[in-house]
Amino acid sequence: MSIDLNAMPKLGFGLMRLPQKDDSIDMDRVCQMVDSYMKAGFNYFDTAYVYHGGNSETAAREAIVKRYPRDSFYLATKLPGWNIKSAEDIDRIFNEQLERAGVDYFDFYLLHSVEDGWNGDTYEKYDCYSWGAQKKAEGKIKHFGFSFHGSPGYLEKVLDKHPEVEFVQIQLNYADWNNPVVRSGELYEILSKRGVPMIIMEPVKGGSLASLRPELEAKLKAVRPDASIASWAMRFVASLPGVMTILSGMSDEAQMNDNIGTFKNFEPLSESEKSLVNEVTRIMQEIPLIGCTECKYCCDGCPSKISIPDVFKAENTKRLYGDEFRPKAFYNGVLARSGKASECVECGQCEGICPQHLPIIELLKKASEWLDAKSE
Repeated sequence: MSIDLNAMPKLGFGLMRLPQKDDSIDMDRVCQMVDSYMKAGFNYFDTAYVYHGGNSETAAREAIVKRYPRDSFYLATKLPGWNIKSAEDIDRIFNEQLERAGVDYFDFYLLHSVEDGWNGDTYEKYDCYSWGAQKKAEGKIKHFGFSFHGSPGYLEKVLDKHPEVEFVQIQLNYADWNNPVVRSGELYEILSKRGVPMIIMEPVKGGSLASLRPELEAKLKAVRPDASIASWAMRFVASLPGVMTILSGMSDEAQMNDNIGTFKNFEPLSESEKSLVNEVTRIMQEIPLIGCTECKYCCDGCPSKISIPDVFKAENTKRLYGDEFRPKAFYNGVLARSGKASECVECGQCEGICPQHLPIIELLKKASEWLDAKSE
């Protein structure tokens, strides 16, 4: 069954960064956000087995599946390669996902985080591509694809070997277009040339493109005074041909309303606006920042319970603004629920699962030098 790009909602609701209340998902707010999103004419929801410590698929059941007709929305989820230790694990996880979500089938099902080695090898070892095709034949999956965090060469290898793949989900935003690790632009060109529909994740790079240095924001505001900074990132991605759906991990109503406003009356970037985004990107890249997207994959298995993305948020704030007071105050607040950066035991589990391939252990050491030196 081919995918009609024109029939898909351009804005997808990512269920990875849902609002929290008392360390749990705030279901009342999630339901309200789902209602606003559906009322605006959008209906693509993206979750995964590991999101919110395994609670995101259940949240989808409560906020979406139980409250809307099954044919009124698309639900996507993912198979976690790092949880597969035997062939039996695949069906076990999949059946658990069906039960968690309260559905008989998934509209879109992905192999999670395909990349060179590690997960890529796992999916090949257990023949997960054939397994996905079989589930599709059984009607339990409507469309089968994968999310990707590997190299351009490996992407081509996988596509050559598995032409049955219907779509690919990649990280893409203007800051990562020429990023030597993420290489978004190269991945986009490969998929575009092959005519493979794309789902885009991290269009605002974990929120880091929602606010920029004051002088950069001023450049964008001079052209569109009433537009949010985040809307520029969303419009950059949505202006690219071949993009099926753009996921936004919306964690509050303000983010949702802003995104809905961007897509309800969507305007592609003009040529002059593209040039401006390129200029902003060039200036941004003059200050090297930690490329953390706050996916929080690194947090669940951390033996010291370090909120690694928050440590990096503090570090990036210092790098951007040359100011230690604001990020230090933020970090001290984080310590109420997190281990210190200095408490890293260098087990390496975080580096093994990081989609951005960050040298987390070394970065934590450097951040700790100024964060923890003054917090003892």
